[in-house]
Amino acid sequence: MRETAPKDKEYLFERMPVPGAVMQLSLPIVISSLVTILYNLADTFFVGMLGDPVQNAAVTLVYPVTLAFNAVNNLFGVGVSSAMSRNLGSKEYEQVRTCSAFGFYGAFFSGLLFCLACTLFRAPLLTLLGTDAQTLNATAGYLRWTVCFGALPAILNVVQSYMVRSEGSPLHASIGTMSGCFLNILLDPIFILPWGLNMGAAGAGLATFLSNCVACLYFILLARIKKGSTFVTMDPRQLRSLTGKQVRNILGVGIPASIQNLLNVLGTTILNNFTAPYGAAAIAAMGISQKLYMIPMQVSLGFSQGIMPLVSYTYASGNRPRMKQAILFALRIIVCSMLLLSAVYFLGAPAMVRAFMDSGEIVAYGTRFLRVMCLGFVFLCTDFLAVGVFQALGMGRNALVFAICRKLVLEIPLLFLMNHLYPLYGLPFAQLITEVFLSCMGILMLRRIMREQHHVT
Repeated sequence: MRETAPKDKEYLFERMPVPGAVMQLSLPIVISSLVTILYNLADTFFVGMLGDPVQNAAVTLVYPVTLAFNAVNNLFGVGVSSAMSRNLGSKEYEQVRTCSAFGFYGAFFSGLLFCLACTLFRAPLLTLLGTDAQTLNATAGYLRWTVCFGALPAILNVVQSYMVRSEGSPLHASIGTMSGCFLNILLDPIFILPWGLNMGAAGAGLATFLSNCVACLYFILLARIKKGSTFVTMDPRQLRSLTGKQVRNILGVGIPASIQNLLNVLGTTILNNFTAPYGAAAIAAMGISQKLYMIPMQVSLGFSQGIMPLVSYTYASGNRPRMKQAILFALRIIVCSMLLLSAVYFLGAPAMVRAFMDSGEIVAYGTRFLRVMCLGFVFLCTDFLAVGVFQALGMGRNALVFAICRKLVLEIPLLFLMNHLYPLYGLPFAQLITEVFLSCMGILMLRRIMREQHHVT
């Protein structure tokens, strides 16, 4: 059994200049996140080429269920990766392996249960998602492949990526994720369009299912090839040394992150149900706008997740100045990036929506949605970075407070209020107002953490 971490990892976490360490950890994640968005947008783009709003609406209506995957991803991915990095920082290497095995098997069985539950309760689920007679068949076809068959590989893929990333190997994590993404983009036109299999939205779901299977296979083979030089393991024997304290440390971070994503599902479902009465064109426009919104969201998420291993490691090893430098450097980079993206989105909104569906009605809806959404990019990144720091430090309670404030206190009540005051077009304002409040909370809480850690010796 290895008693020390690889020297290159020790250099990365302990001695590499902070800007270099942050960029080395974050950039592969940001790039893989952008590729992931590209493959998510590919579904919308190629389905949009059919010129049928019903098929595009199907992809939008299933989106809340795929968001629910993130509840499991965060429960095991965020919780386990935070624990692994903190254990690495405190040199408790056997616990790193135990946490890794717990994450793998937790994700596997949770994904399997997700598949079974959605298959058994498919009919009421479709009703809950807001389908009607017009959109039912297309939505059911997309749901079958992405959720009923696809939940397990989708969840396992992401959780394994988190674990690989937690030990300072973001490049391998990104390669695994991107391999599935590129395959999805290649398969989409073949399965969706009339010159191929002509499966429509169901073809997009099948392409997603197959690509996630390939990504899972990459991570499984990687763990076997690197056996002896990685802490990531699928050996069930490691679970013998699992303690109640380890489980509490993992779930203390993972459960708040999971609740946050479940509340995201609730918020997105409510948003879709408010949009549905305005027809398939409005649903499609909202879906396109939400997919485009994922670009700044994933860039923000990539930086916040990218610095998590460094923040966790330096916190556990007692190097507080390095931890604070990493947080502040990441904040400066991400705020500048979001300011630039906000300008691009506001000016280019009509062209961006038209790239997916060249329909005057959809472009008109989507432009108005997107221009409101882009006003919140800078606030969004501050909020995400704060939550990432809380998760990295094991402060699950702080992350839970953010999750509850985001959805239950702010966004969901604001959806009802804004839709009443300004039907349909008021919906994106609920998200904007929420991000402004949460970014202020995030800055105040980060400042408090900085002050507290300043006095720690």
